[in-house]
Amino acid sequence: MTATIRNAEELGQTPLRRDALAIAEAAYAAIDTHTVLKEAVRLEGDTLTVAGHTYALPPGKGVWVVGAGKSSIIAAASLEEILGARIAGGVIIDVADTGHRLPLKNLEGFIGTHPKPSEHNAEATARLLEVLAPLGEDDVVIALVSGGGSTLLAHPEAPVTVATEVAVFEELTAAGASIEEMNTVRKHLSKARGGGVAAAAYPAQVISLVFSDVPGNDLEFISSGPTVRDDTTVADAEAVIKKYHVQALSGMPLLETPKEEKYFARVHNELLVTNVRALEAMKRAARARGYTPQIVTDRFSGKAHEIAAQVAAALRAAAPGTALLYGGESTVTLGIHVGRGGRNQELALAGLAHIADDELILPFSSDGHDNTDNAGALCDSMTKAHAVTYALDTSDYLDAHRSYDFFTTTGDALITGYTGANVSDLIIALKSTSA
Repeated sequence: MTATIRNAEELGQTPLRRDALAIAEAAYAAIDTHTVLKEAVRLEGDTLTVAGHTYALPPGKGVWVVGAGKSSIIAAASLEEILGARIAGGVIIDVADTGHRLPLKNLEGFIGTHPKPSEHNAEATARLLEVLAPLGEDDVVIALVSGGGSTLLAHPEAPVTVATEVAVFEELTAAGASIEEMNTVRKHLSKARGGGVAAAAYPAQVISLVFSDVPGNDLEFISSGPTVRDDTTVADAEAVIKKYHVQALSGMPLLETPKEEKYFARVHNELLVTNVRALEAMKRAARARGYTPQIVTDRFSGKAHEIAAQVAAALRAAAPGTALLYGGESTVTLGIHVGRGGRNQELALAGLAHIADDELILPFSSDGHDNTDNAGALCDSMTKAHAVTYALDTSDYLDAHRSYDFFTTTGDALITGYTGANVSDLIIALKSTSA
């Protein structure tokens, strides 16, 4: 398999760095979408097997495929290889033409915007729902659900518009709202979220393959649960809006999500990939390189600078040769300063105040895009030396949330491009074996 990290040779200037990069590469290989689909899906005659579950296809009938999220195009292309001409049609919405896989053979492909929705996203979503609307009881739908789908599945109802939703996203992001809070609101702004895709496909059989990017893997909040019965209500969304004083929705009605059980009686949601798969691969890779690895958590959360301090403190207390591994998602509260960066780069930048010479922290995004074209960044003594060389004041860049500018200047950013996978963020924290 081709390496995912594009600048490993440039970054790998110390043994500790080379180890961290190899462990990160193992994570990317483990969550490779094409590999996962080839393992999980098989077609033999009229029998479709998905993650160990079998489904009898009506003779001569095709399978419909829809998807939204950062794993969608690669997953769809993989399904085209597996199912071939048995695919009847469908619609795929992704954030990038990963690996230049468009056009797909039997499926309509759309490239939407992320992290903010657009009219193009709304048009693609309308087309997805349109394809599902005529299906009947003897039809089978495979839905591909992955991180980023919340933004892509935009389908507001007047007076709410796409522009309204962009403003809501900006307000909640600036306030540091969690992904659960964000998606509680977003589920009530689109007809496709919060079970909306399942309702559109009713009464067809729906097999939903879910690639989780949400800490804790709550199906309702992964891409705002397009194929899952939503337990939140308009009142819950309004509570989040009130908590963060969101002005963009002032006086505007919200949509209630489908609640009738009939829409979900023939839906099977399969949690296909989580960050645990990446963490276990990282653990194996760390052990193979002589470390004593520990998966600390698969669901860290909180402000990036606070998590940096916590990880650094745990590393400082650890024995030499320790590898601490984390999965989850942090937040960044921007305030009045809005610089360019991402939560992983901000975490690495904040860690520089705590890191010792025999330690390293590498926070990185599994999708390869930390709100910029950097995937993450290295935090170690070499990064600190680079900052001195370029006369960069770490605290100034942190206060201005300019982590992208900082690491692009120092040359310590991790670069992968979009990976076509998405299972939350990951952190590798290493203490030298010779400490």
